[in-house]
Amino acid sequence: MIKKRILVVEDDKAISDGIAVNLQYSGYDYAVFNNGKEAAESLTDDHSYDLALLDIMLPGLDGFDLLNYIKRYNVPVIFITAKNDTLSEVKGLRDGAEDYIIKPFEILTLLIRIEKVLERTCKKFNQIIHIKDVTIDIKNHTVIKDGKEIPLKPMEFEVLALLAKHKKRIISRKNLLDEIWGTDFFGDTHTVDVHISNIRKKLNLDEVIRTIPKYGYRLEE
Repeated sequence: MIKKRILVVEDDKAISDGIAVNLQYSGYDYAVFNNGKEAAESLTDDHSYDLALLDIMLPGLDGFDLLNYIKRYNVPVIFITAKNDTLSEVKGLRDGAEDYIIKPFEILTLLIRIEKVLERTCKKFNQIIHIKDVTIDIKNHTVIKDGKEIPLKPMEFEVLALLAKHKKRIISRKNLLDEIWGTDFFGDTHTVDVHISNIRKKLNLDEVIRTIPKYGYRLEE
């Protein structure tokens, strides 16, 4: 499978290093710049990116101006910025950004937003995930085990897909609840435990979906 390649332009080294480590861990290739002008100049020789993550307040050239350079090469953009005012967000989205994330942010939130943009814009995005004898078809929302389709409820499928996309990463119950049911959901985290239990039983994944006491779950191959 061809790895997706992501451009990161962020002048805070701690943030760019953190993003880079998690991109690598999640199976992406990446290039990092801490200066907007240098990133823009580099695009002339190398613009084969599937996505760009841009800060707005950058030295050399700010993120809004850098977006105009990147748009020439049809590379989708997600802004990651401390500018949390409505005018900046509206400008970024109207100028063509796919998403706008305000710092500080949870890395899982960023990775999920990346997936969503790639699903919309990148034909190379992997829609099939294999876990032992289970095949998960993200696009068609189907799960096959030993050659037979196993019916999962919609939320069960979403929980399984999220864990599978982030194999070997611990995901908290709250993250699962927020990302799948939404932050306005009024239930409690026991909902997640019930869905995990159902998935384990239906797919015989007791040894694969591990419980992390007092925190959440991790899917291991």
